Amino acid sequence: MGPVHESDTLVIGGGVVGMSIGYGLARAGERVQILDGDDDAIRSARGNFGLVRVQGKGMGNPDYARWSIAATQQWPTFAQELQELTEVDVELSQVGGFTFCLDDAELASCASNIETIRQEVGGTYPCEILNLKQIRELSPFVGPEVVGAAFCSIDGHANPLRLLHALVQGFKNKGGSLLSGVHVDHIDYRAGEFRVRTGDSDYVAGKLVLAAGLGNRHLAPKVGLEAPVQPNRGQILVTERLQPFLRHPSLTVRQTGEGVVQIGVSHEDVGLDEGTTITQLSEIADRAVRYFPLLKDVNVVRTWGALRVMSPDGLPIYQSSSTCPGAFVASCHSGITLAAQHAGVIADWIRGGTKPPLINSFNAERFHV
Repeated sequence: MGPVHESDTLVIGGGVVGMSIGYGLARAGERVQILDGDDDAIRSARGNFGLVRVQGKGMGNPDYARWSIAATQQWPTFAQELQELTEVDVELSQVGGFTFCLDDAELASCASNIETIRQEVGGTYPCEILNLKQIRELSPFVGPEVVGAAFCSIDGHANPLRLLHALVQGFKNKGGSLLSGVHVDHIDYRAGEFRVRTGDSDYVAGKLVLAAGLGNRHLAPKVGLEAPVQPNRGQILVTERLQPFLRHPSLTVRQTGEGVVQIGVSHEDVGLDEGTTITQLSEIADRAVRYFPLLKDVNVVRTWGALRVMSPDGLPIYQSSSTCPGAFVASCHSGITLAAQHAGVIADWIRGGTKPPLINSFNAERFHV
């Protein structure tokens, strides 16, 4: 029998979701062990577009709109805290963000969605519709084909790789232990204790958090939970470095702190295929050039595909187990936007605090109604 490692909480999954929760737990003084997969594991964080975004989220579920707004409002403090602790700048810029429209039908749909969410939320919703003249006052390089845009004043973006780096460093600085390159072979629950086997080692804790992205689908049933998540591919192009011209990110185009422009993004049901296709990349590039004609002759230096973690309705899944008390599952496709909430009120809930009321509708039981 191999060594046994004990902690207060075990977190399975070392992506942005798992690291955010682990960081929040360690910050609160818990002994936390995070178990992460190999370098070839499917990781949303490595392909993430980096948006911190409220706009368009929550139609049909106002709690998700409120959850996203609360997360976005927490981000400035969250980013500053990480920088002070780790000296890593996650490159947060939160000056507002766009959704550009190329015809009147797109614009009408966008306006209708915003108004629906505003009414469902029943209060202030920080989004509005701008015409081309108003857009150019904020983003002067927008092309003439843009007929209007939705603008959200609290939207922004960050560097997802720097964020992951800061979370890992902050987690370790707070005493957390991260083990990478392992595969979970078995999970056993007995007498209020979770025992996780990886290779020849056992990890024991009183609480278990499943934050393994697409892996949650197979891990959750082992502790009386479910996470019926599926992969959804998005493709992205990355340009050469350009002089800064774009302060405000949009759903499909953003300029990073290094000066490169990231362009996306597709939604494809292709299983676990992380590849790229010329057809899809061409469509993405064409739309970006219509938004910003100056991109027409810019060199593309990289492309990639990455897999989102999508539930059947696109909303997060947060749930505690009734059959294995102390086990939790956390799955979402907006790990960047929601990082501050995961490190904050979600970590507090896992520690034994009050469950955030806004997540009551995000349990997996909704899929059986």
